Amino acid sequence: MTRYAALLRGVNVGGHNKVPMAELRTVMAELGWGDVRTYLQSGNAVFTAEEEDPRPVLERAVAERFGVQVSALVRTGEELRAVAAACPLPVAELDPAKLLVLFIEEEPAADHFAALDADAFAPEEFRHVGRAVYCHFPHGMGRSKLVPALEGVRPRLTMTGRNWRTVQRLIELTS
Repeated sequence: MTRYAALLRGVNVGGHNKVPMAELRTVMAELGWGDVRTYLQSGNAVFTAEEEDPRPVLERAVAERFGVQVSALVRTGEELRAVAAACPLPVAELDPAKLLVLFIEEEPAADHFAALDADAFAPEEFRHVGRAVYCHFPHGMGRSKLVPALEGVRPRLTMTGRNWRTVQRLIELTS
């Protein structure tokens, strides 16, 4: 049995792509997964499963139950710890609410984001490492143009973001 975190992309508890977390826990338990917990109301769930790749099973179950097509990026606790350890930004010096990790499903080429001029987004910054992009938003994300620019790079990648506090909490929940 492996402990996983599922990061559902683009869900919320009301309106478009509605996936209530209590119902998500029920769906996941019905799949035979154990110790299912959700965190916040933004599509974060942790669970234990035997499947080596529970992603397609979860995406299919969410589509069937809620009628929405969402991507679920699934990481083991070990993978989450590796993402946190690889952060090239000075975590201890930054507000964790303003540090975002964009989790990427497929590993892009090392130069995938090279066409973006990092200086054009200053004082915001980003660093790509493996299947993650680390972003710092010193003035918050509310009006940032950085995330849409990152998502707009082609070929398009399946990504979903979580702030540093959420990443740390998911690491705790998967340990």
